[in-house]
Amino acid sequence: MRIAYQYKLRPSRQQMAEIDRWLSMLCAQYNYLLADRFNWYEQNRSPVNACPLVCHLPELRVNPDYYSQKKTLPQLKKDRPWYKNIHSQVLQDVVKRVKLTFKRFLKGDSNGKRSGRPRFKPLSRYRTFTYPQAKQDCLKGNKINLPKLGKIKLIVHRPIPEGFKIKTVSISKKADGFYAILSLEDNTIPAIKTDINPQSITGIDVGLKDFLTTSNNEKVSIPKHYRKAQKKLRLIQKKVSRRKKGGNRRLKAIKLLAKQHKKVADKRKDFHFKTANQLLSKYDVIAHEDLNIKGLARTKLALSVLVCAAWCDSSIAGWSSFLSILTNKAEKAGLLVVPVSAHNTTQECSSCGEKVPKKLHIRWHNCPNCGCSLDRDHNAAINIKNRAVGHPVLKAQLMSDGLPGVAEKPTLTR
Repeated sequence: MRIAYQYKLRPSRQQMAEIDRWLSMLCAQYNYLLADRFNWYEQNRSPVNACPLVCHLPELRVNPDYYSQKKTLPQLKKDRPWYKNIHSQVLQDVVKRVKLTFKRFLKGDSNGKRSGRPRFKPLSRYRTFTYPQAKQDCLKGNKINLPKLGKIKLIVHRPIPEGFKIKTVSISKKADGFYAILSLEDNTIPAIKTDINPQSITGIDVGLKDFLTTSNNEKVSIPKHYRKAQKKLRLIQKKVSRRKKGGNRRLKAIKLLAKQHKKVADKRKDFHFKTANQLLSKYDVIAHEDLNIKGLARTKLALSVLVCAAWCDSSIAGWSSFLSILTNKAEKAGLLVVPVSAHNTTQECSSCGEKVPKKLHIRWHNCPNCGCSLDRDHNAAINIKNRAVGHPVLKAQLMSDGLPGVAEKPTLTR
């Protein structure tokens, strides 16, 4: 299992200047290698339906792959001696980044999903470099020892757990300074909790009125961090607009604006972690809708959803972040997070299963068949829980524990 620990760095002025110089050189090398890949791609591709019968065939180039581009690094150091100051493995990691970016563009990821055409990065968007092989004793006390950079002070707000090995170290430049991200590996796989209590199963429905509602009708309200910071953000944004483009005063205002946005993002992330901890401390199994969040903005309800999200200070992308955090923390704790189908969870009655159509602005569920009357999100959360009880993973786990009545078919499984 891999986890990441992030620590705030306190480098000296000389170390800050050296890190900035590394980022500048690595950004240039990234763009050069990406351009080399694009040159091959443009020279060697030819659509079959657009190829003329008589045409000049240029001499085909060998496909620049990971190993061929890696072999160019020694010559790079001869032609540009200042690249010798960068650690060799950091340079090799740039080649790997180009390889992964171009592979996702041509072939797609492990799920077959292709990304868009890679873009050349300006220096302002190239902010991270990685040591792919880190020494286990690189972190001692409040200092981290990095090759070619030396010992850098950092704030160790939490120690590394025993038994975890440091695999990689990444240095990232953010709005409020530099950070070290340590990728840790633990070979012990956490076992799923065997004594699952059927009463400690809940369903959660993320929404726009409240951040989430559980099947026990527990509501978590939206903290509205962005709304509270909006006045200050507006004042800083005015400063940016009034400054002359390209001037130092404009750059200072932009940095101040970026810091303020980062504060809002950090507060939202902290809220997600605390909410996930509260849920996992109460329940052994948490079910949620298997939402296609990227496709949600392309549906017929996109305008209504986005308008409600802006009004309620809720972010659709925040749902994805929260569910990812919840799943990762449950895995570490040996608990279960079960995604279920999101089809008609708000339309079906949680009592009798009758479909009760309702538009987005109708926030109360009234069933004419059985007389069930409750909040729309509460009704959806109960439906999500009922579907989770019939989920194959959870059903097999409960049956292995020998709990009575589990083999029976649940009320709602569709």
